[in-house]
Amino acid sequence: MKKTTDIIAFRQPESVDDPLTEIAREGARRMLAAALRAEADAFVAQYAEETLPDGRQRVVRHGYGPERSILTGIGALDVQRPKVRDRAPDVPAEKKIRFSSAIVPKWARRSRSLDALLPVLYLRGISMGNFQEALAAI
Repeated sequence: MKKTTDIIAFRQPESVDDPLTEIAREGARRMLAAALRAEADAFVAQYAEETLPDGRQRVVRHGYGPERSILTGIGALDVQRPKVRDRAPDVPAEKKIRFSSAIVPKWARRSRSLDALLPVLYLRGISMGNFQEALAAI
């Protein structure tokens, strides 16, 4: 008896069949990383004149946070947010200088445009069955 089986590989969400989309996604990753570095550097430069008693700079870059995935219009992008540290030893916690990125907020998992799109997709697409109008918003 001849046994034939067809194995169909399912497309994984991370895989892209289109090289153009992959190039755009890689370019977006690089541009986002450069923008986050520039934002952190500008923040540190803003406090460059503040020094500790021993002459060292008070606010410094302090590595990167853990890598996480942010959902955007072109798919998920892996991001590492730069960290900034206030080295002042005897300053109370509420007076410490804190860096918060305007590009990628601390707990963001989706881009703002995607957050705004989800209710539209639900209201117009799923509930009313009008996917043409809902997908035009993309």
